[in-house]
Amino acid sequence: MSDTQTAPLTLNIQYTKDLSFEVPNAPAIYTILRQPPSVNINLDVQVRRLHEDQFVFEVTLATRAEATIPTPPETANGSEEPAKDMTVFIADLSYSGIFTLDGVPENQIEPILLVECPRLLFPFARNILADVTRDGGFPPVMLGPVDFVGLWQSRRDQLSATPIANA
Repeated sequence: MSDTQTAPLTLNIQYTKDLSFEVPNAPAIYTILRQPPSVNINLDVQVRRLHEDQFVFEVTLATRAEATIPTPPETANGSEEPAKDMTVFIADLSYSGIFTLDGVPENQIEPILLVECPRLLFPFARNILADVTRDGGFPPVMLGPVDFVGLWQSRRDQLSATPIANA
């Protein structure tokens, strides 16, 4: 009998699956930016089983950071409509890992894939996002802590909330 046990969760590899950074109003944005922009962050966790007969999954942490500033009066087009915010930059990052689950009870698979796996990937995705925004000439976007348990529970609540038809 062997004394070696396999870990229930193995991170086989992690990688940048997709990275996009754009500054649609360059170079003008660099001359009019006087204060840090407002940054809107969207974060999603995506899971894909790689082999039907194995417990091997690709878990992707998809992050989008979109920075805006109010449109400066000197760049407004003179219309009566309120000016839309001006885009400073858009950063899209999909950071993935290939995970193997071994001997995990069925009721624990979903929380491991949607909570524990993203927790392992998050620090690396956070650093990449900070680096790319800083290298783009802006203050680095530093993602704060993420409550992956809350995200998972919110997703479960949305999926279980079924509308009552013909009530």
